[in-house]
Amino acid sequence: MSSSLEQFTSLLFRVVNGLGLLNLFLLLLIKAKLLLGSYKLHSLQSKFLFLHPCQVDDGVVLPDEASLYLTAIEDAEYKDDKIEFWNNVYGFGMSCIKKQAMMEPLVDTVDQKQIVTNCHLLKTMDISKMVLGDASFTAPFKLIAERDDYIHAFVAYFDVSFTKCHKLMGFSTGPRSRATHWKQTVLYLEDVLTICEGETIIGSMTVAPNKKNPRDVDIMVKYSLSGRRCVVSRVQFYKMR
Repeated sequence: MSSSLEQFTSLLFRVVNGLGLLNLFLLLLIKAKLLLGSYKLHSLQSKFLFLHPCQVDDGVVLPDEASLYLTAIEDAEYKDDKIEFWNNVYGFGMSCIKKQAMMEPLVDTVDQKQIVTNCHLLKTMDISKMVLGDASFTAPFKLIAERDDYIHAFVAYFDVSFTKCHKLMGFSTGPRSRATHWKQTVLYLEDVLTICEGETIIGSMTVAPNKKNPRDVDIMVKYSLSGRRCVVSRVQFYKMR
């Protein structure tokens, strides 16, 4: 396969003329190596590689704006089947695996009927101006219950916008929008929160690339609830692989 890649790049290089097409060649070459698994490139590094050498004043990255949201859901059935299951596996206590399962966010489609609170905007990012350090942040949140219910998990999702187009365009990956292959990210809580309409969960979310493997994401969530039927304050850690 590597021989075929060399033949392809050699042919393409002979055809390429001018700086613009040379950048296209580099893009295709690196994309091919990525597909072959022989080249690792951080998405932000790729942005700098292709934008900065060109020094194009009116160049754009699309989508150019992204917003991250957080909400809370009731999800007793799944948590009982997939998380609490480890407390008693055919008579054997395997709670050590339960702790690991809790730390790994679930990427899945959430039914909008499960949503218990409002959706809070955590952060909006201008993708065209991001630098490597912008991938790490801490954002506060405030989730207000819209009905009496139980909360088993937080759910994170993102919206993107194409603001540089002649007509504003974009889409949402949220549970109230049409499903996408990105789905939503579910972070299960160690506590089951009993919440009443109008009560508030306050907290913060810290997100950063893992130091050993920047493709993984480390997440820390601090949250507290002081309600009529539930009082809790906790810090939880997650790793998105």
